[in-house]
Amino acid sequence: MIIIGTILAYFCILLLISRVTGGKADNEAFFRANGKSPWYLVAFGMIGASISGVTFVSVPGMVMVNNMSYMQTCLGFILGYFAVAYLLLPVYYRLRLTTIYSYLQTRLGNRSYKTGASFFLLSKMAGAAVRLYVVCMILQRFVLDAYGVPFAMTVVVLVLLIWLYTRHGGIRTLVLTDTFQTVCMFLALLLIIYKVIDALGLDIPEAVQVIASNSHSRIFVFDDWFSQENFWKQFLSGIFIVIVMTGLDQDMMQKNLTCKNLHEAQKDMCSYGIAFVPANLLFLSLGVLLMLYFQKTGQTLPTMPDELMLQAAASGQLGSIVVILFTIGIVAACFSSADSALTALTTSFCVDICGRSADERLRKRAHLGISVVFILFILVFRAVNSTSLIDAVYIIVSYTYGPLLGLFAFGLLTKGTVNDKWVPCIAVSSPLLCFVLDTIVSTTSGYKFGYELLMLNGLITFLGLLMIRNKRSMI
Repeated sequence: MIIIGTILAYFCILLLISRVTGGKADNEAFFRANGKSPWYLVAFGMIGASISGVTFVSVPGMVMVNNMSYMQTCLGFILGYFAVAYLLLPVYYRLRLTTIYSYLQTRLGNRSYKTGASFFLLSKMAGAAVRLYVVCMILQRFVLDAYGVPFAMTVVVLVLLIWLYTRHGGIRTLVLTDTFQTVCMFLALLLIIYKVIDALGLDIPEAVQVIASNSHSRIFVFDDWFSQENFWKQFLSGIFIVIVMTGLDQDMMQKNLTCKNLHEAQKDMCSYGIAFVPANLLFLSLGVLLMLYFQKTGQTLPTMPDELMLQAAASGQLGSIVVILFTIGIVAACFSSADSALTALTTSFCVDICGRSADERLRKRAHLGISVVFILFILVFRAVNSTSLIDAVYIIVSYTYGPLLGLFAFGLLTKGTVNDKWVPCIAVSSPLLCFVLDTIVSTTSGYKFGYELLMLNGLITFLGLLMIRNKRSMI
């Protein structure tokens, strides 16, 4: 019951913040926080929102199979965040956008606009479902199965909790709750690391030395061009992952658009972009320490990377304090990403799909309706998932954000216009073609596309738009 009690206490704090910030909030406050958010609060809160519970579970276990090569992707993140700050944010602020997909309407046409928004709704719903699935899975496995509680009920209750504290204040509430949740997440992570170091009988300087000398601490891979861990593949993928998962994502950009001006939004973006490197290094270092802990205690390493963190922290073998810390960390990470996703989906649906940004009744109904769809997506993911959680997120991103990458690239890098009626066909055909190519290449050569599939998807969309450009437009 420790886990349930921790979650309930944590939720009560979130609900209190919601009541303070959500009073008399209209659609402008819900969608844009009235453009008054301090950049440093947005930056700090965005770290927790971007990391998510998937990172908390999956990244430590990645060292088992990929060593610390994920850091190569994180280094690419930095350039990606700077690209978003100085290439995309100026466009969004100049046009004073509520949702970033309105840019596609101005630049390419109404069908391009609806297509971009639709791909965001699909991708964000699926990706957020994966992230919230983490905390549902942990609750079910370590607590609720013993009481015979159905998994579906667990999902319904957690989504209901998120809906309760986001339904009034929206993005205005999330700026503060994300800050609180990021504090909780990092405190939990640091204290778990300390407890594992203590269990190994090390002090902090000794732990740093042990991690650095461990064979699993290898970061850079330059010698194998066919490996998915190759530096240039991961580094370039990291740049494009940030551009699409942040710069072309209403969820991530909505908070940045609540800053007082462009300069503050750019400071916010660059600050939390740089913070990703030490944050992920801590998660990977924890993975090395957990492997050493399993070795010291004579335990067999789990076959699935995601199980490394779960078996050590959530099972209670490191003590009840670690269980509480792990629960706080995982709930903070999951809630901070799921609540912002729910708010962004509501915003995009009302503004982009329905075109009724001022209708408060529609916003409230959409918020509830999307919560219901959210539940269904989580249940579907549970039924079909057979891979690492973080890999599942990036697979979803590669197929659904690729068309967004191609659309925005065409709009920003060319002066041409397109035959707008054919854009939905191009956007749908591109991920399908990528799937076919991936299948053919993997069966004929044994090579499996990794994160670079996102870039290929975007390129195919871009080339497709060139094919349907208007003859008189200039590239």
